[in-house]
Amino acid sequence: MSRTTEWVPSLWMDVFDELLNDDNELDYGDDWCLNFNYSQTSCVSNQEKKRGWRVHCSTAYGDFCCSSCERTWPSARVTVLFRYRLRAGRGTVLMRPFGQACRSCNGSFSLPGFSEQVARESLLRLFRRIRKNCYGEVDDDYDGDMQGDAQRHTKPHEADLCEACSQGICTQKEDSNDD
Repeated sequence: MSRTTEWVPSLWMDVFDELLNDDNELDYGDDWCLNFNYSQTSCVSNQEKKRGWRVHCSTAYGDFCCSSCERTWPSARVTVLFRYRLRAGRGTVLMRPFGQACRSCNGSFSLPGFSEQVARESLLRLFRRIRKNCYGEVDDDYDGDMQGDAQRHTKPHEADLCEACSQGICTQKEDSNDD
């Protein structure tokens, strides 16, 4: 499995397109596109709800590299936020990965790098949510949004270094309730 510590939006776009076009994950005749918005939050206003926006927040495994000291570290607690809607045959997904700060420098937040497998798994979870909320599908085999092996690969979560925690979006509290 190829791993990178760099944020590569094109990886996500390529996997998104492959899942739509080759694997027919959202095969309802609607056009879907993926864009990135690095300032979005998990709050959806009443006006946005009326326009059909929904939020899906997930946790993924990622790797980081500090831009100051070049220290690298893995994290199984990378929060990825998706906003999505389907309107008049056009589906839009806005994605935001949340960063983490270096324990040594404690400076700015670095964006994560992801493997293709992690991007695929995260987008498949999103597509299950879209099929349920936009198309009314029921998935009896689906048991949640979290990666099953997230606990195995990570040290204790450091909320003071987590961008999602600083904005009240982190899924860490929700995860610990499931254990």
